[in-house]
Amino acid sequence: MTATGLPQSLMATLAGQYYTDPAIFSLEQSRIFESSWCCAVRCDDLASPGAFRTVRIGRENVLIARDRNGSLNAFLNVCRHRGARLCTESAGQVRRSLQCPYHAWTYGLDGKLIAAPNLQGMPDVDRAEYGLHRLHLREWLGYAWVCLADSPPSFEDTVIADVTERLGDANAIDAYQIGSLRLGRRIEYDVRANWKQIIENFMECYHCATIHPELTEVLPEFADGFAAQYYVGHGAEFGAEVAGFTVDGSAGLERLPGVGDHLDRRYFAITVRPQVFINLVPDHVILHRMFPIAPDRTLVECDWLYLPDVVDSGCDLSRSVELFHRVNQQDFDACERCQLAMDSRAYSRGGVLVPSEHHIGAFHEWVLGKIGDAVA
Repeated sequence: MTATGLPQSLMATLAGQYYTDPAIFSLEQSRIFESSWCCAVRCDDLASPGAFRTVRIGRENVLIARDRNGSLNAFLNVCRHRGARLCTESAGQVRRSLQCPYHAWTYGLDGKLIAAPNLQGMPDVDRAEYGLHRLHLREWLGYAWVCLADSPPSFEDTVIADVTERLGDANAIDAYQIGSLRLGRRIEYDVRANWKQIIENFMECYHCATIHPELTEVLPEFADGFAAQYYVGHGAEFGAEVAGFTVDGSAGLERLPGVGDHLDRRYFAITVRPQVFINLVPDHVILHRMFPIAPDRTLVECDWLYLPDVVDSGCDLSRSVELFHRVNQQDFDACERCQLAMDSRAYSRGGVLVPSEHHIGAFHEWVLGKIGDAVA
């Protein structure tokens, strides 16, 4: 027995309260999601000046817009006058400015206050000072990453470090040239489960033989219960009779130009804390972004990314998309099944992790390090 009273093979999980308590969820929103770099939008979704999207990060609604110079800018979606929500749509296009529908305070796409009723009669108002609340933004892998903190953590020591820890080399992901790929398909999932349930599920493959028949046909080693993320630098190999990463194992698409023979017929999964999953296969990339809404609800946007020529050709992507769509549905159903029991007295002290899941314990330690031991 260990000091916890558990057999050496088992490790304790977080208590059930960590998946249901609104106070804990609020701490996670403020100390994790509002303090970390979060992947907000795909840059190509804002292709032209005046294009904007709004996303939920932590407890805030964030507005991201492309200005007339072609740059992306991120702001809190709040008018500086009386606090009205500036843009209520999830996406849209404006000509030159963003105008509050309440009192017509008007902002440039760079966030500067440019007009308001009777503003000329208020010469003491500094238009830059009363512009939109700007957020830190960095573009990487073709996505806009946003941080709400006044002083954001190092991107290299957080986001890039998570990729390095998984692949063993910070530059290894460059082979997939994700920033130059195009969106082939996007599916949005409304998951009735805590965000941590989803991360924990993605990190392990102890469940793969039970609920992922299509995936284990393509990646036979997953049937043994060890996820690709368990080993640094390891990519799960396709089965001997499998031609491509498709729902039926049939041939996929043209291999990405930077993917060498050592990466061919391999699958790599990466968790970038707190809310991104990156899946690398030879002919495409699948990227998940999670947006926690409530202790028991998480929105997930999943993008399937391909070479531009593949997307432009209109070729059939269905067999490629269907494999991970089924995996997502299977995983999210399992997460929702777990969520139902998190308030049970049978789980008040949590559960256990078997050896192939012990690396999830490091994720739990990371969460506790961010929010503290919030359970009284």
